[in-house]
Amino acid sequence: MEQKDIDFFKDLLTQWLDELLGRAGNTVVGLLDGADHLSDPLDRAVLDSERGYTLRMRDRESVLIKKIRASLEDIHEGVYGICDDCGKDITVQRLKARPVARRCIQCKTKQEERERITGLG
Repeated sequence: MEQKDIDFFKDLLTQWLDELLGRAGNTVVGLLDGADHLSDPLDRAVLDSERGYTLRMRDRESVLIKKIRASLEDIHEGVYGICDDCGKDITVQRLKARPVARRCIQCKTKQEERERITGLG
């Protein structure tokens, strides 16, 4: 992979990470700004449901944050864009579609096929 591509992905991943971390901080503040004053059970139920949804989204984002950090570490170590399974380069097109990809499209397809057959995921 060319240096300009590596710089592009480093900037992209760093920006993405900053956005996610900012959202996470806002969520904590939002959850602490309680509606403890809500006396209507329906209002409280709606609020609890919204909080649950927000927490599920942030949980998914926390997984993504770990993947982004791993990709940034790979860039630092000079191994970003190399398939974990076969050791071949992951195409720039694939990385543009999924910057945290750890497998080339062929190995990812094989992995998904194995998961579909075995039911393990």
